[in-house]
Amino acid sequence: MVKRFSLIGLLIFLASIMIISDAFANFEFKYGGSLRLRQELWENAFDLDTLNIKNENFFRLRTSVWGQLTYQRDYSLYLKLTNEARYFINSRSPANNSFDEDEIVIDNLYLDFKNLFKLPIDLRIGRQDFLFTYGEGFLIMDGTPVDGSRTFYFNAIKAVWKINPNNSIDIVFLSNPIRDVYLPSLYAANKRRLNTSDEEGFFIYSKNKITDDLSVEPYYIYKKEDNFGTTPELDLNTIGMRATYKYGTWRFRGELAYQFGEYEGGRDRRGTGGYFFVGRRYENVPLKPEFDLGLIYMSGDKASTTKHEGWNPLFSRWPIYSELLVFTLVEETRKDSGGVPAYWTNMHIYRANVKVNFSANTNLSIWYNYLRADQSTQGLNSNMFSNKGKERGHLPQAMLNHKFTKNIDGYLLAEYFIPKNFYSDKANNALFFRWQLQYRF
Repeated sequence: MVKRFSLIGLLIFLASIMIISDAFANFEFKYGGSLRLRQELWENAFDLDTLNIKNENFFRLRTSVWGQLTYQRDYSLYLKLTNEARYFINSRSPANNSFDEDEIVIDNLYLDFKNLFKLPIDLRIGRQDFLFTYGEGFLIMDGTPVDGSRTFYFNAIKAVWKINPNNSIDIVFLSNPIRDVYLPSLYAANKRRLNTSDEEGFFIYSKNKITDDLSVEPYYIYKKEDNFGTTPELDLNTIGMRATYKYGTWRFRGELAYQFGEYEGGRDRRGTGGYFFVGRRYENVPLKPEFDLGLIYMSGDKASTTKHEGWNPLFSRWPIYSELLVFTLVEETRKDSGGVPAYWTNMHIYRANVKVNFSANTNLSIWYNYLRADQSTQGLNSNMFSNKGKERGHLPQAMLNHKFTKNIDGYLLAEYFIPKNFYSDKANNALFFRWQLQYRF
């Protein structure tokens, strides 16, 4: 009897081992992380030397770790934690020679379901990034703009209908509060501000490859911005399309969008924005040079109407065109939008870029930007703005990139802004400089 039970027990144990081994064989775990060290120097970046705002010189160390557990390739759980500590050598706030250890935030946390119910539908639920997921980030890029480049996440539900290999439709519902209310953070006396107001919305974004050389991406975006300061609640609709086309070594890309909606109280909001670029890469020439020439347009608010015609950058308040200019936009948007960094609006940018590749690991990019305003300002701080001119000024930029090893890279970035008659006679030139080293594993 004992031998019989022992044999049965042994068979059950072996069967259990086989079942568990088979179950674990269907799981895959990956992990990684990054360390990013920066030093930044800002000279006259906020006020063009007109409001007695101190210059900045500080270090930033962003640390991220992540892990992903995948089951049978179609189901996965992803978690990423991030911290960005800062040491201020010179600063307007906080005090000089101070250290901000920052909180540890849940940067990403989402569940992935691929081919849901054996249909051509992928579903992602949770905190996720949309970095360069939708074009080049003209409207959808950063869900947490106020914390800089520490995080970019959106609290969202994203469904992707894969119609066929060349056509798909994304449907996304999102919520971006002014401070995180969905997940905890560690070592935080006060959670860092992430946004200028509570925001929510949804969008439908279609990606279509018409031919091997032509792609089009039509979309509709709805965004609701809660009231903040003296700015009332806003409901805004955006319809637009992005297109790219290749012709031999030539490449063309453009985007055009129209916005319509209203503030609480009935004031209309309208806006138009877009860009067009043409570029070429010379593969068979020494240094493999390439260039881009283009125009970016974002409408401004007309003083002669009761409507607000200024362009709203939606979820694209990030340094898409300049690290330096994002700070000057704070004072410019203080009247209508509460003072928002990287609130790209009321702007024409004539932009030229040349890039040379010294090797597979080293390249240099140089930009020249001539900037104008769509409308002159009205009633803004007269120390900084002329309230009559439309010529913003000139902005040369340069970036040297180098990849030291498979896991280590870095760059040097310099920008120099020369203001013109859009600003007051008191405005002086501004400088932004950054160096960065990054290690990924």
